[in-house]
Amino acid sequence: MANARQTWLLERGALAVGPLALLVAWTWATRRPTRPGGQVLASPEQIFGTVRELLANGQLLHHLSKSPVRLALGFGFGAGAGLVFGLLMGLSRTAEEVCGPLFHAIRQVPSIAFIPMLILVFGIEETFKIVVVAKASFFPVALAATDGVKSIPRGFLEVGRVYGLRGPALVRCILLPAMLPALVTGIRIALGRSWTVLVAAEIIASESGLGQMMEMGRQTMRQDVVLLGVFLTGTFGFLLDRSMRLLERRLAAWRTA
Repeated sequence: MANARQTWLLERGALAVGPLALLVAWTWATRRPTRPGGQVLASPEQIFGTVRELLANGQLLHHLSKSPVRLALGFGFGAGAGLVFGLLMGLSRTAEEVCGPLFHAIRQVPSIAFIPMLILVFGIEETFKIVVVAKASFFPVALAATDGVKSIPRGFLEVGRVYGLRGPALVRCILLPAMLPALVTGIRIALGRSWTVLVAAEIIASESGLGQMMEMGRQTMRQDVVLLGVFLTGTFGFLLDRSMRLLERRLAAWRTA
């Protein structure tokens, strides 16, 4: 028990080394009297003051309330469609032959490259942000679902058919449990890409969200606002990735057991 506790403390301490080193370097750089740029890099104290300021006027909560909702809606649509499409391509050779070439061609195009076209079609309202997130999440989930289905031993499907499982029952009882680890990996990748694309879309064309908060900070020469947006964006993305990695580990342990 003592060794396990020591290992846990060491792991948590190791996680804190990087952020603490960055904070020390950041503080040192902003307090050097001869630092280049003078007023360019905001100090940690300025960032904390900016947090209090934006909380007081309601802007921080306003922007923070928009981005996660857009991510959830866009990811829900994109991942759901990607799962269905991936199952179809994994189960049907005909579907893969017909849809596969176009699917693999379009997924090579960065989601950011679609932003100008989507703005022309949907404008800069909420639909545009949701669609670009859906596109970013669709392809990783579809690819993971396709590969997950193909990696399932054929004996699993034969056992399911012996027990009379067909259609949705076969998917629910056999396919999804067997492909779940690969699917979770695809979802983790899709979440990271979706979050990155959403922030970029908010910077380019939006009236709210963390991306737009950073863009407003740039326009008003508020380096503290920009750095705060970068910190919040990175923290939220890290928490998403960390949560999915923990889920992957639990699934891996379950499969090993």
